[in-house]
Amino acid sequence: MSLEIERKFLVDTSKWSPNNRGTRLVQAYLGLAPNPTVRVRIAGEKAFLTIKGRSESISRPEFEYEIPVEDAQEMMKMAISHPVEKIRYEIQVGGFTWEVDVFSGKNSGLVMAEIELESEFQNFPRPDWLLEEVSHDGRYYNSYLSGCPFQEWDDDMA
Repeated sequence: MSLEIERKFLVDTSKWSPNNRGTRLVQAYLGLAPNPTVRVRIAGEKAFLTIKGRSESISRPEFEYEIPVEDAQEMMKMAISHPVEKIRYEIQVGGFTWEVDVFSGKNSGLVMAEIELESEFQNFPRPDWLLEEVSHDGRYYNSYLSGCPFQEWDDDMA
């Protein structure tokens, strides 16, 4: 079993812009919390089936398996909500890899960065383009964004 420990932040796009070529991701959800979250993702030329357990703070069990792209395309037809579309950029900062997601489609306008850690208390460098931390705000989980897209949020939700 793998344990995912990640922190998420909003990104100040006046201080950050892509400096490399990103990977297009399209993901859809086949099952959502409170049960395990089941996601199918196409990332560039590869596809993955991911099962995530219930979150405890910023940690949760995660199982991910590469699958044929054709299978992923068929599974996406069984999705229970809208697909989440984004371009992911990987950026190295102080020996850590940041993944910056620039969302499109129904979540256009949202830019988020995440970092995976080895422990919940691990220190890491904070680039100047980070804004508010949203690790504990469920609205910023991709699974939530699939059912309640960012463009549909009203001022009270943002």
